[in-house]
Amino acid sequence: MMASPPLRKIRLCFLSYANLSRMAMEVAAEFEAVAEIEFVDRAFDDAVAQAREREQAKAVDAFVSAGSNAALLKAALGAPVATIKVTGYDILVALRAARQLDRRVAIITYGDTIAELDAARALLDIEIAQRAYRTLQDARIAFDELVAQGFRVFIGSSIVVELAEAAGLRGILAYSPASVRQGFQDAVELARAAQRDAARYDQLNGVLHNLQEAVLAVDVNGVVIALNTPMERVLGQLRATVMGQRLDEVHPLLSLTDTLASRAEERQRVTQIDRREWLVNRTLMRERGEVVGAMVTLYDATTIEQADTALRTQRRSRQHPSARWHFDQLQGDSVAFERARASARRFATSGKTILITGESGTGKELFAQAVHNASARSDRPFLAINCAAVPETLLESELFGYEEGAFSGSRKGGKVGLLEAAHTGTLFLDEIGDMPVLLQTRLLRVLQEREVVRVGGVMPVPVDVRVIAATNQPLDELVQSRRFRADLYYRLNILRLRLPPLRDRAADVQALAHAFVARSLRELGCRIPAQELLAPLAARLQAYRWPGNVRELENVCERMAVVFADRKQLSAAGYEDLAADCPELFVTAEGAGTAPGSAGVSAQAIADALAACNGSRAEAARRLGISRSTLWRRLKEGEAQAPG
Repeated sequence: MMASPPLRKIRLCFLSYANLSRMAMEVAAEFEAVAEIEFVDRAFDDAVAQAREREQAKAVDAFVSAGSNAALLKAALGAPVATIKVTGYDILVALRAARQLDRRVAIITYGDTIAELDAARALLDIEIAQRAYRTLQDARIAFDELVAQGFRVFIGSSIVVELAEAAGLRGILAYSPASVRQGFQDAVELARAAQRDAARYDQLNGVLHNLQEAVLAVDVNGVVIALNTPMERVLGQLRATVMGQRLDEVHPLLSLTDTLASRAEERQRVTQIDRREWLVNRTLMRERGEVVGAMVTLYDATTIEQADTALRTQRRSRQHPSARWHFDQLQGDSVAFERARASARRFATSGKTILITGESGTGKELFAQAVHNASARSDRPFLAINCAAVPETLLESELFGYEEGAFSGSRKGGKVGLLEAAHTGTLFLDEIGDMPVLLQTRLLRVLQEREVVRVGGVMPVPVDVRVIAATNQPLDELVQSRRFRADLYYRLNILRLRLPPLRDRAADVQALAHAFVARSLRELGCRIPAQELLAPLAARLQAYRWPGNVRELENVCERMAVVFADRKQLSAAGYEDLAADCPELFVTAEGAGTAPGSAGVSAQAIADALAACNGSRAEAARRLGISRSTLWRRLKEGEAQAPG
């Protein structure tokens, strides 16, 4: 543990009239070892002005004064002020001295008269008249009144003694050396306590300096004792001008008065300061169980929202992949496909809800991912769920989340739903037409109110999420049959994107098939060129209607790659196996049920192969997976003519 630094001498300033100062100077010698004491003969406003100069220069640790001077200094200064107090013993000693001079004695004290003096009057066989004052003018009026009544001996403060001496009368100081000594002792203790507080406040300021949040602390009186640089920026004031001021006066919105009075802490209260929203925490500071102050901490709402988004993204990234597809990765040059892609690019920049329609397998989720990646939310979460693949009870908790104890078997601490997890990002709801009507109602409220209530919860959680829905069903017909809410349909159908089926984009089939086959062959470690494998099948690929669209084409291409991967080269036998594994390609009007290794090879396929091989019939036959004799026979039959 680090040792505390040695305590330096206390710097005291004694402010009073000369009479009390002379007595104080005699006592001051007793404190030479612990204090340096400056004596200033001033009173009232002059005393306050002198004290403020020394306080601002940080030249004094504590002030010592008496009576009205002390009261004025305490009200005007932030530094400690010790008061020399008149005790009953002091008055008795002064009365004994006055009794030697006159049987009639006047006592003028600051603040209030002394009720116990009535007993002393009879004990000392003396006539006593008392008056009290608050200001110098009060003291003079009281003195003149008593002089008019014939009093010639006065007991009181330095002011009273000076008034008596100026009038040629006797004045006896009401203070004793013991009272002055106690005043100095009190001043030393107050200064030591202030030093300890200052050291603690310096340490507190050091801690706050390393915090990113805006933090300010006050003592039990609501006076600012510490703040950091972020709080300076919030207040628009430098630390030096705020320290020592009451927080209520510096910034009433941040007041800690109620916190200190009620001893009740307040957390997560939203407050707007200079058009920015802050989350405000008000907490108590304790030492050894005692409240010694309070602290207000401001958290930037925008920063919290960004951190919340990052946390949700990180949590979900371990369970759900992010959006991987971009528009330049979506293959297709057909007019229908290019039209859909152009619309999607426009929709991406709008931020509005999108309804994607199209048959199964047309790439609705790929388009949703591309839209997300081309939007302003591209660096935020992208989450997806298939509404038809999840049971209704699970779908509700997946979408909306649930609170702890919401149902039997619920996770401790509850669970964040996809709508919350996708906050500031995009949520893709595939097969929206299969969502149960009850959940449609809940989803509609989220889209309208932009807030989610978890299952078993009551508190709404604000969310900012873009919804992209997709369906292969005619939602307008489902609305007519009341299986889909009309209001939700119109809320989703703001931007509508129709994806064409593969049969309407025949120009894209060959390029897509080549990409799928090449990828599959590469994954299987097969070096057969995809273009050569597909050449005999070109006409069949074009002729097939592809009811399963791109997904079906991809599946068929993977099967093709598997058939030839084990053979390592093209052959008629391989195409015969392909006819068994991919029958959909071989049920055609021409050569139904035949493999491309025989009559099933179209005339156009033979022409394409010969052209690619510069007329080499042997190479063309090899590529087509047929024998040279078969190729020769087909040529003889006039189905194709060799070039040259």
